[in-house]
Amino acid sequence: MISLTVNASTEYDIHIGCGLLEKSGKYIASLPDVRRVMVVTDDTVNGLYGSYFVDSLRSAGIDFDCFSFAPGEASKRPETVIALLSELARKGYTRTDLIAALGGGVVGDIAGFTAAIYLRGIRYIGIPTTLLACVDSSVGGKTGVDLDEGKNLAGAFHNPSLVLCDPDTLLTLPAEVFSDGMAEVVKYGVICDRELFEMPEAADRGGIKPDMNSIIARCIAAKKKYVEADERDRGVRRLLNFGHTAGHAIEACSDYTMCHGHAVAAGMMTAARYAQKLGLCSTALVCRLERMLTGYGLPTESPYDPSRLLETALRDKKRGGDIIDLILPREIGNCEIFPTPIGELSVFLAESVNRKPRAGDTP
Repeated sequence: MISLTVNASTEYDIHIGCGLLEKSGKYIASLPDVRRVMVVTDDTVNGLYGSYFVDSLRSAGIDFDCFSFAPGEASKRPETVIALLSELARKGYTRTDLIAALGGGVVGDIAGFTAAIYLRGIRYIGIPTTLLACVDSSVGGKTGVDLDEGKNLAGAFHNPSLVLCDPDTLLTLPAEVFSDGMAEVVKYGVICDRELFEMPEAADRGGIKPDMNSIIARCIAAKKKYVEADERDRGVRRLLNFGHTAGHAIEACSDYTMCHGHAVAAGMMTAARYAQKLGLCSTALVCRLERMLTGYGLPTESPYDPSRLLETALRDKKRGGDIIDLILPREIGNCEIFPTPIGELSVFLAESVNRKPRAGDTP
């Protein structure tokens, strides 16, 4: 088992290891004053892993209730949060109780946001069951839901009390969902960890599967560094948004039928092409990133017209007045924050449509 501790405003441990799901009750029982647990999950994860988790809670002598909803981004809405808040109130949950998020990123966002606002804040823990949730959304305390006007426009910072990552749960992921998580793995490699970027490349060349425990731990270690330095997302933590300005716009234009990681993959290519156009990075970087994403079945361009993306991107929560921070790569393992006038967004988003490197582009 690999363990890390995030030293944020609320300190919490993250444990990574196969078989942790069936031992989760023991870890939850070790938290102080746990009287009862509301298990929040979606219908798919509940069918796969719900019984294992609640059996572990029973074995640890912990009382529990369950709240399950339809899987997918369409459920990441204020209405789902209101329904969960009402369930907590009807069941008489108090501040000595906690919420357990068993599932992917949508489950984690709903559970975390509800925990942030119920009784002005109760504890929650994360048991991520998708690669994307393991490497990214379960860590860092960002929670939120989507509005008609855009993604994650209502939310709160609320750190978990514990995160348990069991890579065995990844074995049941459809290929598309696994690829979705690999987009975030690639993101960490590009922004700050060249060796992480090279790990899937080396495994592919050797015809072997990458070591997911090590990859998950490496991604979490990277995110931990940014969260501890900038918990409220005012400075260096913004580097984690590489690919997200265009990616969130693509998601919204698809009515959230395109998975988050797939949209971010297209967004990373948008940022890389724009950086190459400005002479910030090489054509070789753009080509290497494209090969990596394509190898995992991820898109490298947007299916939507850039003018349509612009309307959505102007509502991006990362915008501050007439400036939006773009995260652009200089080389694999090194991205920088570029405050950009919103008037340049149309030029940036024009790179969401694929183009081959042109003669005269930066070598």
